[in-house]
Amino acid sequence: MPYKCLITLLAMILSLVACGQKPQRSASNTSIHKTEQTMDLSKITNEQARQAIEAWQQGDSTSFLSFFVANARLTDDGHPRDFANFVKTACGHERFTSIDKVENNGFDIYGNFHTESWGDFRTFFKFQLGKEGKFERLDIGQAKY
Repeated sequence: MPYKCLITLLAMILSLVACGQKPQRSASNTSIHKTEQTMDLSKITNEQARQAIEAWQQGDSTSFLSFFVANARLTDDGHPRDFANFVKTACGHERFTSIDKVENNGFDIYGNFHTESWGDFRTFFKFQLGKEGKFERLDIGQAKY
């Protein structure tokens, strides 16, 4: 009988200790956030592309879409995708963690990219300007550089 009381008391103490612990924060989340805050977008020499990427990084899909024509096209690793659906589902959940290279007068942007579903990888965003002065096409995909 005394052992039963001792075991019950020990179980109660252990449960109280476990409930009082604070969850640990992942160091990787902190470093990604810091990278995002200090990333230098001035490397993007085309003003319109830079502003579009700024909107993307801020998760502002409305602002991002404002840089594109209404029927903008999207390719992902060369395969056509629904542009509006991509922006709706990815903007605010995916972002560049670094800008490593900019080409084609500031329209082609390469860097490390983070997604919630696929993790981290190198990618490119290639903007194509249309006659209306807005982007009519965006090519994205995994980059090899």
